[in-house]
Amino acid sequence: MNKLATTFTGLEFVNPFVLASAPPTESKLKILKAFESGWGGVVTKTIGLHPVENVAGPKTIYQRTSETKPYVSRMKRMETVSHSSWNWELISDKPLDLWLPDLEEIKTTYPDRMVIASIMAGAGSDEEMDNWSKLATSCVNVGCDAIELNMSCPHMDRKDMGANIANDEDIIRSILGAVTSAVSVPIWVKLTPSTSKLVDAAGAAYESGASSISLCNTFPSLPLMDPETMKFEVEVDGLVTSGGLGGLAILHQALQRVSDISKAFPDKAISGIGGIRGFREAFNFIVHGAGNLQVCTAAMEEKGSGGVGQNPGGEGVVRQYEFLRPAQLSLLTERRLKGPWGLAGGGDGAVGVNLLNGETIPAKCNLSVVAGDLLTLMTPGAGGWGKP
Repeated sequence: MNKLATTFTGLEFVNPFVLASAPPTESKLKILKAFESGWGGVVTKTIGLHPVENVAGPKTIYQRTSETKPYVSRMKRMETVSHSSWNWELISDKPLDLWLPDLEEIKTTYPDRMVIASIMAGAGSDEEMDNWSKLATSCVNVGCDAIELNMSCPHMDRKDMGANIANDEDIIRSILGAVTSAVSVPIWVKLTPSTSKLVDAAGAAYESGASSISLCNTFPSLPLMDPETMKFEVEVDGLVTSGGLGGLAILHQALQRVSDISKAFPDKAISGIGGIRGFREAFNFIVHGAGNLQVCTAAMEEKGSGGVGQNPGGEGVVRQYEFLRPAQLSLLTERRLKGPWGLAGGGDGAVGVNLLNGETIPAKCNLSVVAGDLLTLMTPGAGGWGKP
């Protein structure tokens, strides 16, 4: 007997743990690896019909903090813990006709695992409603078990998509009307948590045929600026824009929104998302009304300094030196602002970090040290090769 088996929106899950729509579900290889590792289901990276051009350079960063140095930064430092993820990545740039054979193979290979296709189109015209219908029908026809409607991405490049529709109830009804008339599988609706109309929007979705509400997607936010370099921690040629904050930093807000929906609609299904790393977070989502659990940041967070890829980049090394007497310290190090580049779709390696008694010091410097000072040199990780 499988004690973790659950039934959610009429679907039989071998366990309630699902990879959320994000980079971990952006390709056939990654999804197959997820099922091999034991995940009960996946929600694919969002599939659309419009041309997508993602930002150049890093699309997701991971921010950390510590008790002794409690500022939040993507800079890797000794003895830090996860705080959040931040991304400005758009939906999948892989076209529908490439997704469909991959989805069919995934479902054929793992028939007992649930494949939920995340889809997105626009609003305000019959053409866009037809796009919603086409996406849903195409994915269901190759075996997808359910559809998740992405109405919550906080940084879409079109005003009629994602969180830009701001939980407009008329738009929600029209999209659900188009999708429910085209397919008969369960429809999950991923609403933006960043409006005061969330409960009303959820009600409109349920009334229009939604089987579940998925909460929470990332919250709109800006990247941090390093006060020492006066540069944003993620940028493209010095330019930044709004992105989405996720991970542990949004856990309490996500629980509040799940609770609000559960109290308003106690007999309806909710898929909980936002800061789940283990049992304690999962338990809290279930207590507040979630019947299914989606995980993102914890599954993709950097575990080392090497860039991701088909061939991951090598890890940097950490060297520590304790000074036994006063001395003059000269450093001439590189790759402390930008990590070594990945190639052929591989991820960049992490930047190097120099610390003196736990404080970041410049890549090139000449400093006086005293007995007992501790120097830590964290060398950069190598870039990865090949799209993971």
